[in-house]
Amino acid sequence: MKKKERQKKIIDEVSINRKISSSLLSEKLEVSEDTIRRDIHELDGKGLLTKVHGGAISTIQKLYHYNEDVIYNRDNKIQIAQKAISLIQDSMAIIMSGGTTNLMLAKLFPKDLKATIYTYSLPIAMQLTEHPLIETIFIGGKIHRNSMVTTGIDVIQYLSDIRADICFMGVSALNIEQGITDEGYEVSLVKKAMIKASEHIVYLATSNKLNEKLNFDVCSLKEIDTVVTDLDLDNPKLKEYILAGVNLL
Repeated sequence: MKKKERQKKIIDEVSINRKISSSLLSEKLEVSEDTIRRDIHELDGKGLLTKVHGGAISTIQKLYHYNEDVIYNRDNKIQIAQKAISLIQDSMAIIMSGGTTNLMLAKLFPKDLKATIYTYSLPIAMQLTEHPLIETIFIGGKIHRNSMVTTGIDVIQYLSDIRADICFMGVSALNIEQGITDEGYEVSLVKKAMIKASEHIVYLATSNKLNEKLNFDVCSLKEIDTVVTDLDLDNPKLKEYILAGVNLL
């Protein structure tokens, strides 16, 4: 394995696990601990992770701690994030909604990605500080304490003044009849503003969100550009969406 590829894998492991030991990295990557220690020292110097005794931690660990134990379906969300990354190109303007699937996407962005990212999610904004080439713009407003996202007229007005190449939107519920719905009125309004502000909308939906309905409309099925799920395309659960013309990834 070449040095560049090995160091990228080290960064990915640190991003996913927050903290990882040199011995575990050595085992996973099948190189000596001395090699791993040299890599960690070099990556620490570049600000891509933080060197600690016995291993490395995410640079964001010093600023902000998100309790990943509360992330439901964590492995499924990693799978969705890895699919969604294939849609990203350098120099894009990106909007990201809140939610733990988008948080996982933010964690797994390539460290060399150059982009401008707008978000009203405080955890995602803090996560993006790990990426030295991403310009992060946090959209201020009234903060919901449980979800740590901002809502209100200030957020909607800000979104109305920008144009994004792509929007990554977490899905609370999706079904054939109603399309995408959300449990909160204010969040649904913000999501509608995100749709208007973006050229392409990518909806990130774990399989447990399919065939569900909540109280407030976000968009109809025919307005959907792309849905990324944790399922294979031949999964029977996706058949009716494919027949309806939904673009699935």
